[in-house]
Amino acid sequence: MVNHKRLAVLCFIFLAVLAACRQTAAPTPPLPTVTAVPPPPFRIIGYVTGSVIVEQVPFDKLTHINYAFVIPNADGTLKPIANGWKIDQLVAEAHAHDVKVLISVGGWGHDETFETLAANPLARDTLVQALLAFVEKYNLDGVDMDWEYPDPAAVSPDSAQNFVHLMKALGVEMRARGKLLTAAVVALGVYGEGVDTAVFDEVDFLNLMVYDQSEGHHAPFEYAQDALAYWQGRGLPPEKTVLGVPFYGRSPYTPYRELVEADPAAAYQDQHERFGNVVYYNGIPTIQQKTQLALDQASGIMIWTLTDDAQGEMSLLEAIYQAAKGEN
Repeated sequence: MVNHKRLAVLCFIFLAVLAACRQTAAPTPPLPTVTAVPPPPFRIIGYVTGSVIVEQVPFDKLTHINYAFVIPNADGTLKPIANGWKIDQLVAEAHAHDVKVLISVGGWGHDETFETLAANPLARDTLVQALLAFVEKYNLDGVDMDWEYPDPAAVSPDSAQNFVHLMKALGVEMRARGKLLTAAVVALGVYGEGVDTAVFDEVDFLNLMVYDQSEGHHAPFEYAQDALAYWQGRGLPPEKTVLGVPFYGRSPYTPYRELVEADPAAAYQDQHERFGNVVYYNGIPTIQQKTQLALDQASGIMIWTLTDDAQGEMSLLEAIYQAAKGEN
């Protein structure tokens, strides 16, 4: 026979315990607030050479400067660089404007030296240590490798892998010191294959040299589109892609500033007749169009060279800067 009184007491105790548990249970924590990570600043990278006049560099329009060049020997040592005081002055002014300065290594015409040293593990290590010492001596922010170009097969079947070995060794040391490692590479084509995709993990970004196309206009807009498609089709992330533009015309090589000094209307064109030759280049409209392309598909613009630019309202750097700010 059911003891109704006892059952009622048990139900009362159960309900009391349940109510107490509800009162003492920890409140459900609020969901964490997701903070959007802002994109990195759009890079505007200018190459300068030893002829640069530091007082004339528009630091406020730049994020990086590549000083060209320090030249390696086949054993991995570096040739003495002239006017080291100018690097000191450039770095001091750049850092005062929060602009990073890298040393560019090599350049056109030194591919045989690179082939030799990159194939030799001892020479590779020597170069890495020499560059570390150079970066420390001049308080630089990193290294820009300018081997033009690692050969995919014709010169050395091991060239592409030797470039990987060199960049891996440099990458380890640069990252350990909080320094940048970049490289200048061909726009597209067979020589692009000399840069193995393993290099992508070692660099902070690649500077695509999208100029000096062999026939006709040496740097048309379509060439820039093709270069971005080529490298990103191989797996280079947009955040590691920097589109290179020329501040000069061909042929012959003519600084942009000379073209607009001769005819101000040249600033808004892409070709100009000079001394009987048709010179092809990028005027302000095309430079701004390329900057928008880089904003959409890459992470910056690279310039060869700053000293070829005009001043004032005809400046290509000013056109890049305004387009990057959305004011073109």
